[in-house]
Amino acid sequence: MLANVALALEYEATCRRAEHGVAAGLSQAQVGVFIDAVIALAEPVETHFLWRPQLRDPGDELVLEAAVNGRAQAIVTFNRKDFGDIPTRFSVEVLAPIDALRRIKS
Repeated sequence: MLANVALALEYEATCRRAEHGVAAGLSQAQVGVFIDAVIALAEPVETHFLWRPQLRDPGDELVLEAAVNGRAQAIVTFNRKDFGDIPTRFSVEVLAPIDALRRIKS
């Protein structure tokens, strides 16, 4: 997993939304532990080039930039439609989580 500073901050802001903590059954302290663990697992990426705008959803630009700057092979997301074929221009696939898990398993 790759993350630059902007993407890590976005992950944190999203995870700290009250509705996500409630859905996961986690307290705010537990959410903080989860966020720390996810960020600790991420490989840091320095953003040397900004590729905006490329995607129809500006909120997804952070993901594309981290993937391109980190030379990722794939973006794994439930939100494949918003990425379209743009990532393939950078030799990055867009996979559904189930497809990524199948690749890991085989």
